[in-house]
Amino acid sequence: MSALIDPALAPPRAPDREPGWSREEFEARLRDKGSGYHIRHPFNVMLNTGKASREQVRGWVANRFYYQQAIPMKDAAVMANCEDRTTRRRWIDRMLDHDGRGDHEGPNAGGIETWTRLGMAVGLTREDLWSNRHVQPGVRFAVDAYVNFARRAPWQEGVISSLTEMFAPKIHADRLAGWPSHYPWIESGGLAYFRSRIPLAQRDVEHGLEVARTWCDTRAKQERAIQILQFKLDVLWAMLDAVERAYPDDLPEDRRP
Repeated sequence: MSALIDPALAPPRAPDREPGWSREEFEARLRDKGSGYHIRHPFNVMLNTGKASREQVRGWVANRFYYQQAIPMKDAAVMANCEDRTTRRRWIDRMLDHDGRGDHEGPNAGGIETWTRLGMAVGLTREDLWSNRHVQPGVRFAVDAYVNFARRAPWQEGVISSLTEMFAPKIHADRLAGWPSHYPWIESGGLAYFRSRIPLAQRDVEHGLEVARTWCDTRAKQERAIQILQFKLDVLWAMLDAVERAYPDDLPEDRRP
């Protein structure tokens, strides 16, 4: 994978002299980036094939929670930069999907709460998660870089950065299919987060691609979209790099979550 470089800080590109790709080719090039999705990271492969220890599962859940907490902050940053009222009305649903709605019970719980329940199902406490005591520096750096990018970038670029959701349904489906047999010690109700995200990701991708097709009306913007998507892929990969280093197979007892 390439280095984790915020595309907002990348050097300026050459003038746009190349003809733009067709909408179909542009979308195909975006989807081709799925070859670098973290579903192929060695730690995720281990996790989803039932080879992870309890400590590794808990370490991943605790660290990934930092990302879950940051998603509505990222989405709020995108909205803050967006002058289009119609887009803001659609985008706010993403924040509520994670922060929750109404009484925050059942389907209204939101992604942060359902991830908290996943943490408790794998043997962590709510305090373990919300204190961020287990979050590794590399995870914190990668997630903060993503939020800071959304704060500085035009809102359309912030939307494009979310298009890694094109590849998310497969990783969630793998967990739902394999984890109950691989990790029977995990309370089944804790897997609700993965189940809920499959239809939501599909909805969000439709909106994200709509924005990308409209905004990227030149070859330069299309290439920038590819660069932004690569940055987001690197964020997710870097997070797993940090978790993999922090939770090896021979993790000492006093470092286990």
